[in-house]
Amino acid sequence: MKIPNAENAIIHSEKIRDYLLSLSHPVGRFKAVFFYSLGYSSDNWQQLSIAIRSTLQNDAIKKEKTEFGQKYEINGKIVGLSKKVAYITTVWIILKDEENPRFITAYPGGKKWD
Repeated sequence: MKIPNAENAIIHSEKIRDYLLSLSHPVGRFKAVFFYSLGYSSDNWQQLSIAIRSTLQNDAIKKEKTEFGQKYEINGKIVGLSKKVAYITTVWIILKDEENPRFITAYPGGKKWD
């Protein structure tokens, strides 16, 4: 199944720039090393945002429903700016009383999905 309203998904620039691509963020710095190895950096964060958005075309896995809303995971393949192919998992939430998915995080996938 596709995530509902994927065409209206929200990805805040701070989630990319100040979290996934931050080498000093307590949690994000570990993810940043991975994304930097693909050629992404805080200087070209928009390109990573586009790559993450591309995973929305894949099927979503409905995960737990929290007090904040319904979570989803989407597995997919991206091609980094370095032309290296990587498999990632993206995590989204549709908040209570909202209709559009919001990007939460992304991390390296442990296996390949096609």
